[in-house]
This record gives sequence, C-alpha cells and structure tokens, in this order.
Amino acid sequence: MNARGALGRYGEDLAARTLEDAGLTVLGRNWRCRHGEIDIMASEGDALVVCEVKTRRSGEFQHPMAALTPDKIDRLRSLAERWAGEHGGAPPGGVRIDLVGVILPARGAARVEHVRGVA
Repeated sequence: MNARGALGRYGEDLAARTLEDAGLTVLGRNWRCRHGEIDIMASEGDALVVCEVKTRRSGEFQHPMAALTPDKIDRLRSLAERWAGEHGGAPPGGVRIDLVGVILPARGAARVEHVRGVA
C-alpha cells in the first residue's frame, strides 16, 4: 500500500469509529462493483447510510467537504441502489448519503466531521 492508500485507510478507520460512537452500525466497508466504491455502509435505525470518506492533511488546498461534487453524489446514489439490491432491497427508512471529512494536522489529533444527509 502506498502513502496515499495508507492515509485513506487511516481516515476510513477514524470515520468508522466516529460513526459507531454516534450510534450507527457499520455494515461493511469498501464495497466495490464495476461502477465504483462505497467507503462505508452503515445503518441508523431502519435507514441505510452510505458514507463517503475524504481524508486530507491540514493545509492542503481543498477541504474534504468540498470534494463531494454533484457527479459524485449521483454516483453514490446509483451505488447505494446497487448495494441495496444485492442485500435485500431498500430498507423501510430509505437511503441516506453522509460525508465524513477527516483532517490530519501536522501535530495533534485528527479532526473528524460527520455531515448527515448531504444528498
């Protein structure tokens, strides 16, 4: 694994712990199909939560939250439908897309931001 991959993996680990601490149940990570990847699939109550995780080092040009473009949102919606189709269909509570941004400063603890229902 290269440095970028290790950074992303570390951010996803922090994101998964943050989601669990907030009461969500992590159902899976890094689900892939030929159309793309979902970083974290979770549930909250009777809703499926698809989480996009963006990790950045402090001082980089773009804040993690700015990385979620309309095209990326559309792709995540499509991937969520595919995942749900392979796992028994959409849950009664529907599907929600969340974003978890992880910022790693040069020193000190990481800052994790969880934004619910970005799309």
